[in-house]
Amino acid sequence: METNLVIEGIKFMFLGMGTVFAFLVILIIAMNLMSSVIHKFFPEPQASADVSNTAKQQDNKKVIAAITAAIKYHREG
Repeated sequence: METNLVIEGIKFMFLGMGTVFAFLVILIIAMNLMSSVIHKFFPEPQASADVSNTAKQQDNKKVIAAITAAIKYHREG
């Protein structure tokens, strides 16, 4: 009754890796399903193009001003 330990080890390796692979596949499917359910019941609001574009331009100007001030502060001291 001699068993080859290498073969047994390979069997357990494939069993373990198969279990992990199956779990990850099930996890990905569940996450995609949850994402589709969330998007179905809670869609993102659609903002009008004019308001959205103006707000983005103002935000960009604020970001540019903050970056400029940070660079100036860094260079001074």
